[in-house]
Amino acid sequence: MKRMATVDRIKIDSVILSSVFQIGDSQHIEGRSNALAVQREAEIFFGTEGEYSSYPIFSEPIAFQPEMETIIGHTHTIHPFLKVRNIDITGVSSSSIVHLGNTCNVLLESRVKHIRHLLPRTKIQQ
Repeated sequence: MKRMATVDRIKIDSVILSSVFQIGDSQHIEGRSNALAVQREAEIFFGTEGEYSSYPIFSEPIAFQPEMETIIGHTHTIHPFLKVRNIDITGVSSSSIVHLGNTCNVLLESRVKHIRHLLPRTKIQQ
C-alpha cells in the first residue's frame, strides 16, 4: 500500500527554470535546465554569448549509474497517511521538484556554465 499525504498549508514564493510543483501522483517527471552565467567587470560583449553549442558541458552525455540488481522484499505500512501541518518554501529552481504524492520515474538534469572575465590585476603596493 502506498502512503497518502495530506498538507494543511503550503506556501511557495517562486517556481522557475524547469522546476515542478506537483500535487498528486504522477507516472513520470522530467526536468531539464541549462544556464549560462557570464560575469564581467567591464561591459565588453563578444557577440557569441548565449550559444550553448559553444560549450561541451551542454552536449556531453551524462554517465548514469547502471540499474542495480532487483531486490524482492515485503513492506508493511502501519500508518498509510503522512500528515503535515505547514510547508514554507522560498524558491524552487533549476530542474527541481516539490512533489506531494507518489512517482514512478524521475529524471532531472541541470547544467550550468559559469564564466568570469576579470580585468588584469596590478601588484599590490606595500
